[in-house]
Amino acid sequence: MARVLVVEDDPDVRGALVRELAVRDHVVRSAGTAMDALREVTQAPPDVVVLDLGLPDLDGGEVLKMLRGVSDVPVVIATARDDEPEIVRLLNAGADDYLIKPFSAEHLSARLAAVLRRAARSGSSVLLRVGGLRIDPDRREAALDGAPLELTRREFDLLAYLAARPGHVVARRELLAEVWRQPYGDDQTIDVHLSWLRRKLGETAAKPRYLHTVRGVGVRLVGP
Repeated sequence: MARVLVVEDDPDVRGALVRELAVRDHVVRSAGTAMDALREVTQAPPDVVVLDLGLPDLDGGEVLKMLRGVSDVPVVIATARDDEPEIVRLLNAGADDYLIKPFSAEHLSARLAAVLRRAARSGSSVLLRVGGLRIDPDRREAALDGAPLELTRREFDLLAYLAARPGHVVARRELLAEVWRQPYGDDQTIDVHLSWLRRKLGETAAKPRYLHTVRGVGVRLVGP
């Protein structure tokens, strides 16, 4: 059983989703606009959000961006848009999964279960230490030599994933699958996030302290 927030502007579709998820023992709330959705997330945080993109007051992509500013709640995009670049953009922007309408209630329920399993695994991690890095996955806090690091959601996920495997070369394909939650994508996405992360760790690709690129393979995190 999970607390699910369904964000969908079509009342018939919204009602059907609420009924189907409730039958599967979920506690379901719903919203028909972006503002109502944001209010729900801040006032009664759900375990997972099912987000339609075609909302009347704001595009769902903007809603996703705003959600990521206030919450790490898993978000499953549910929309009729099937443009691959758009799917990749939204996954990179923080969506945890993407379903294209029409889909069955069984398909949605299975996707929600998979997203919630991943969230539960990431929330049960122990404190990570590599050199002067200290990472608390439960609190989603990171510090370097005692100073807090201001990281975006994706930067934190990337750093925590690498820190859980210190000294190991992690393949780019693995990072796309496990951090970005997508089976495909552009390597440039990883390079950009690594560049931002290096800047916050006080290093560069030419003079790495923690993040070492293994050309043609992946990335390795080690203490300096």
